[in-house]
Amino acid sequence: MKRRKFLYTLAGTSLLALLPGAGRAARMGDATHGIPLEEIRNNWRALLAEGAEVATSTAPLKRTEAEWKEILPPERYGILREEGTERAGSSPLDREKRPGLFVCAGCGLPLFSSQMKYDSGTGWPSFFTHIPDHVGTKRDWRMIIPRTEYHCIRCGGHQGHVFDDGPQPTGQRWCNNGLALRFIPA
Repeated sequence: MKRRKFLYTLAGTSLLALLPGAGRAARMGDATHGIPLEEIRNNWRALLAEGAEVATSTAPLKRTEAEWKEILPPERYGILREEGTERAGSSPLDREKRPGLFVCAGCGLPLFSSQMKYDSGTGWPSFFTHIPDHVGTKRDWRMIIPRTEYHCIRCGGHQGHVFDDGPQPTGQRWCNNGLALRFIPA
């Protein structure tokens, strides 16, 4: 058992080294720019544009798969409902730098603020933390090495995976599919 864990760790480390931007976390420093992490996590409403329509409740949203197929374009349906992954570098949200909120494209629940975003160099929008109680995680066993997958807590829409190679203070990279998000400028 120890040997298997060692091999998984070794393989995971080797695979991570091949990703664009791998090793950048150590050079990035503290992504909060001196703002307390809890303030960034809890004051996301300050970036909500006046009159912007977003979900304010995290109560589960129940829809049938037929309803989701009717509501979502096929490419978004494939990511949000079938846990797909978009091609790296394909989302304009990876380069989005304006103040605002990133909300679930399925239900409009705010998941990240622009203060949480950083350039991971991987080709996907990346964040070092998330809005508390707005995402849920589970283990993803589809790869050789298990990963932590996360979903919108309200509609269950697949967002992406979280890795332990992000900047301080969390050391996390919440790697998101751009098609799973909508951006609302402040």
